Amino acid sequence: QVHLAESGGGLVQAGGSLRLSCAASGRTFSLSAMGWFRQGPGKEREFLGGITWSGDTDYDADFVKGRFTISRDNAKNLVFLQMNSLKPEDTAVYYCAVQLLYNGNLRNKRAYDYWGQGTQVTVSS
Repeated sequence: QVHLAESGGGLVQAGGSLRLSCAASGRTFSLSAMGWFRQGPGKEREFLGGITWSGDTDYDADFVKGRFTISRDNAKNLVFLQMNSLKPEDTAVYYCAVQLLYNGNLRNKRAYDYWGQGTQVTVSS
């Protein structure tokens, strides 16, 4: 069992930045791959980026375009999503998720075993 809790969301003006955190508890965190997703109103949940236990990352270039960065602190069971140059279209609920046994694919949301409850990010124009 793994419990994930996102934090750091909120209201920000366009062009601003936010840093989301995901705190994990439960099974051995350091052996897991973590991913960040988001779901806007009326949209499907979409992949933003992910990170393996060793720190290798993969991003969806269309959404991120160099604005988002994922990092993790295995010692503290934390993963982060740094978001810069935010746009109104980034408004969504942001979720972190974990793969207990990394299967080589960070992008497939079906590969993730546990999800957080999400944190709302609202970007005003």
